[in-house]
Amino acid sequence: MPDVTTPAGTRTERDSLGALEVPAVAYYGVQTARAVANFPISGERLHPEMVRAVARIKIAAAHANMDVGALDKTKGEAIVQAAEEILAGKHDRDFVVDAYQAGAGTSFHMNVNEVIANRAAEILGGRRGDPTLVSPNDHVNMAQSTNDVIPTAMRLAVHALSAPVVEEMRALARSFEGRANAFARVLKSGRTHLQDAVPVTLGQEFSGYAVCVEGWVESLSRSREGLLALGLGGNAAGTGINAHPEYRARAVTRLASITGVPFYPAKNLFEAMQSMAPFVRVSSDLRGFALDLTRIANDLRLLASGPTTGLFEILLPAVQPGSSIMPGKVNPVLLEMTNMVCYQVIGYDTTVAFAAQAGQLELNVMMPVIAHDLTRALAILATTLRALREKCIDGITANESVARGYFERSTAIATALNPYIGYLAAAEVAKESAKTGKTVVELVREKKLLTEEQIAKVFSPEGMTHPGAG
Repeated sequence: MPDVTTPAGTRTERDSLGALEVPAVAYYGVQTARAVANFPISGERLHPEMVRAVARIKIAAAHANMDVGALDKTKGEAIVQAAEEILAGKHDRDFVVDAYQAGAGTSFHMNVNEVIANRAAEILGGRRGDPTLVSPNDHVNMAQSTNDVIPTAMRLAVHALSAPVVEEMRALARSFEGRANAFARVLKSGRTHLQDAVPVTLGQEFSGYAVCVEGWVESLSRSREGLLALGLGGNAAGTGINAHPEYRARAVTRLASITGVPFYPAKNLFEAMQSMAPFVRVSSDLRGFALDLTRIANDLRLLASGPTTGLFEILLPAVQPGSSIMPGKVNPVLLEMTNMVCYQVIGYDTTVAFAAQAGQLELNVMMPVIAHDLTRALAILATTLRALREKCIDGITANESVARGYFERSTAIATALNPYIGYLAAAEVAKESAKTGKTVVELVREKKLLTEEQIAKVFSPEGMTHPGAG
């Protein structure tokens, strides 16, 4: 008979190390309880999408094992039902293993196996803690190993969590493109080295932001495709030991059907376990995007700086008071938040990079921290991009009079005179403008360097910002 519940509200369970008390109400079992005791590290858990990914794998594996006659259908159907309950969120409180845990994710994996096994036992009329009806190792984990389940789960979870990031990136690019169109004729002084440079339009600046984001959409989309090759079926080391010859293809086909994603068997099961390259590629794209996004956020903070002592060429939506002491102050809080998230994403990528190179021989035991940091990076990026777009970018307006004033007073517009009077003569005009305070256009008229018709063409928005238009 299985171990009975004690009066103290626990039940006694046994594993290969001996007996241990488990909370009577818990669906998890003895191996999870050991992990909880061993790893009271952060209070953080792996992302719920990882739990759902493993549950989907268990459904696919159970069906595949039933199909080949390796798993009793009664037990298999109970396993599937229990895993489907997990997908519905019914047992969330029972996934209790810390994110920083045993290497490869064995603790987390057994947590899911035990929850499914104990719930399946109940479904079959038994009780929690009774491994004779449904065993977490022999039945739920049939033809599987942590070593192929966890990297497969990571692929499923990262693919799922990256989808909203790609969509939010696309939406952000469209938002920048919309602002670019709205600001198409807002002339302003360009700046290089943080010094006055030849004029641009505010729309041209924003068009650069749009195309930059679009480029990262394309890159991340390509990286996501590398997540589709699954090593499920490789079992402990890639050989497929203890698995039916048809199990692998059937399990992966079932996973593709369950998820609606065209997952397929990896060409080489050993590589699929040894290498974390698919996650490095995704994480690297997130890092690269974060570097560009924080640059863009910094640009917008500069352009909005002021209102009296900064550039003040754009106005950001006011979403909250900016100071606890200075009345009327409004800060670029959405952009500041975006900067912080970008820095965090870059930090996560650093962890992923170090953990990815720490693999040894047939396995990378650092998978839990890769899963933890990459899924968190994806999760916070998706919500950040939406907030940034909806509460900031979409509401940006141009301060046209300020931008035009900088443009008119800039000595850099003398560059447009080069084709007419030469670089040296244009430089003299620029120096005189800086010395006297007269604008370049005023000096051109005064010195009769160009006709009025030429002035109208050369110093028009088109003439200043498009090749040959002047």
